[in-house]
Amino acid sequence: MLLLMSLSLTAASYAQTDTTSNTPAATTTEKPKRVVFRATKDQVKEAQTIFKDKNLYTGEVTGKSNADWKAAVKNYQGENGLAKSGSLNRATLEKMGIALTDKQKLIPVSASSFATVKAPKEPKPKTVKTTSVSTTPAAGATGDMPKRPAPFRANEEQIKAAQKMLKDGKMYSGEETGKLDDATRDGIGKYQEANGLKVTKTLNAVTLEKMGIALTDAQKANVAAMAAYEAAKTSKN
Repeated sequence: MLLLMSLSLTAASYAQTDTTSNTPAATTTEKPKRVVFRATKDQVKEAQTIFKDKNLYTGEVTGKSNADWKAAVKNYQGENGLAKSGSLNRATLEKMGIALTDKQKLIPVSASSFATVKAPKEPKPKTVKTTSVSTTPAAGATGDMPKRPAPFRANEEQIKAAQKMLKDGKMYSGEETGKLDDATRDGIGKYQEANGLKVTKTLNAVTLEKMGIALTDAQKANVAAMAAYEAAKTSKN
């Protein structure tokens, strides 16, 4: 009896061992955590200092964000081909030339940091009737004459910076509104006359550069296009 009971207990033990070993262990897979890029306080301070030097921000250098600071960042991003997020992401810091930390370098630049540009629609081909065409050019034909560029326009931040400079020079006594009112135009005319510029009373590219106010990339392209247009116009004449 003792021998039979011993054999029964041994068989039960083996059966339990086989059942346990055949059951696969439960596995858990953790989703990778999303890493969010954040600018440091020192980087924010450096960016605020850069903006103040360029008259793009009039607040204090605190290293903290506020409504005025976010608006200034959005304006800078919009003028430099970046998405207007209002935050100092990696693309914005690199555009400003601000060094990244070692941890920030491990976070790739998000594609959403850049502004999306819609491709222009291709014009539908026009149906041209076959007629006899004279090979003699028509009088006054422009040929390859480029299209005249749009007029140069200063933005609100540039106007504010100019108003501050004119105010400091006693050529303007109004507020820094960012609008070209009559008083501002009169002050611009006085500045142009005092600095040997053509008196137009408009905040053109020449006047902004004389004042030391930086042009945006779009404004630089506009100036280059106008120069090309005037050169083509002169060669045609």
